Amino acid sequence: MTSPSDPDCVFCRIRDGGIPAAVIYETDEVMAIMDAFPSSKGHALVIPKAHYPDVFDMPPELLATCAKEAQRLARAQRKALQPDGATVTQFNGAAAGQTVYHYHVHVTPRWEGQSRRSHGKEAADPQELKTLAEQIRAVLD
Repeated sequence: MTSPSDPDCVFCRIRDGGIPAAVIYETDEVMAIMDAFPSSKGHALVIPKAHYPDVFDMPPELLATCAKEAQRLARAQRKALQPDGATVTQFNGAAAGQTVYHYHVHVTPRWEGQSRRSHGKEAADPQELKTLAEQIRAVLD
């Protein structure tokens, strides 16, 4: 059985190697990648490999896997980058701020005094994203 996919989806294209990304790690079910338009240093995404537009369509087991992987990623970010905290968010529908219609979880390190600007405003340097991905990958549990 094949997983759901959408050839026009940016995350499906990243999964398939059609768009480059700074991949932190992947499992059979998910990928963790650096957000190309981060709101903070180390901002990353957990993306299921199967295409589901939002939380309403996600199978419960895959939703649980994404939550576990978001925690794993947050712990690695904390070890590698030593932030003061983390924001873990997930948007569903345009009214909620969703801009890519493939379920994903934002895991964003935060530091005291830092502005909480939203994502998607400014592209990051691809080499810096690769370096951050390597730092986070090096401390994964």
